Amino acid sequence: MKIGIIGAGNIGGNLTRRLTALGHDVSVANSRGPGTLTALAEETGATPVPVEEAARGAAVVVVTIPLKAVPDLPSGILDGAADDVAVIDTGNYYPRQRDGKIDAIEDEGLTESRWTARQLGHTVVKAFNGTYAQDILDRARPAGAPDRLALPVAGDDAAAKQVVRDLIDELGFDTVDAGTLDESWRQQPGTPVYGLQEGRDAVTKALAEASPERPADFRA
Repeated sequence: MKIGIIGAGNIGGNLTRRLTALGHDVSVANSRGPGTLTALAEETGATPVPVEEAARGAAVVVVTIPLKAVPDLPSGILDGAADDVAVIDTGNYYPRQRDGKIDAIEDEGLTESRWTARQLGHTVVKAFNGTYAQDILDRARPAGAPDRLALPVAGDDAAAKQVVRDLIDELGFDTVDAGTLDESWRQQPGTPVYGLQEGRDAVTKALAEASPERPADFRA
């Protein structure tokens, strides 16, 4: 599968490592340019590209950059992707530590991923946002393993969500359907499922126990 990854930090870098190892054709981009991705490319066989080219021909695009940087992505960044591209949003809103206040999230009550989808002009699937980057490398398990971790996945497009869930399964993790993007607050920072390293039952329970009230630490 052709996969574009925008962002080569901890999550983006480790997804590049795992997905190339699984045989996927991965293009990876960051804000500093492809020349800064030589080492990752040599390690993994991924193709470093400018941000503008990351989605070209891709069936899946992973957007894994700071939330405040999403509006700065090039206009039409998804134009060259497959018609039915599934876009994964791994982002989280950290107003105090990094992003500053985003009015549409705090004042209008948009979920983080609904806001991101508006910036991109394309619906997204929220996944990996509460996953420890090292777990992507170290905690993969075969289906049915008693210690297999589960990840929540939220999105409006059922077909795109299934593509993402299948990809996560291939990576060695179970998934739990966390509902639509408007319900994705259940997996935002400060919720019981955020950072939870457990299986399906515990993840399902944590999603059900979430409160829509954003904790003070995650408000500007």
